[in-house]
Amino acid sequence: MESGSIDGPVHAAPEDYSIPELETWPAVETDKTILICDDEPALRELVRASLDDGYRFAEASDGLLAIELAREVEPDIVILDLMLPRLGGLEVLAQLQTDEQLRDVPVLVITAWNETREDVLAAGAAEFVSKPFDPDELRASIEELLQER
Repeated sequence: MESGSIDGPVHAAPEDYSIPELETWPAVETDKTILICDDEPALRELVRASLDDGYRFAEASDGLLAIELAREVEPDIVILDLMLPRLGGLEVLAQLQTDEQLRDVPVLVITAWNETREDVLAAGAAEFVSKPFDPDELRASIEELLQER
């Protein structure tokens, strides 16, 4: 790895691991889908609660499921934690950027890592929000990215 670059952990799945059922959380009928990728259920709930009604939500609890679910639901935005099991958030970000179907989907990184905003943006994220986050800041960032799309 080059000096100055950032990288996240890669976690191997147990041999008996299977992809869980894919779940989506429709808030109301809308054409905007937000994929929330975080291994903490409470944080996924907090992200949903931070947004006004009017979005459909899909959730992934690990990096490999995030990629699979992104290909299935074709989200309008991805909210991505960097510390994910099975495949780290930066690897997920790299795969999204190289996928022809998904490369134009904006990714908002939300993490407690001590990475700088500039490093995460240089890695390809459209926006960066630190944990713990201000719900109003998160909502404003998401709405801005969706308007640009």
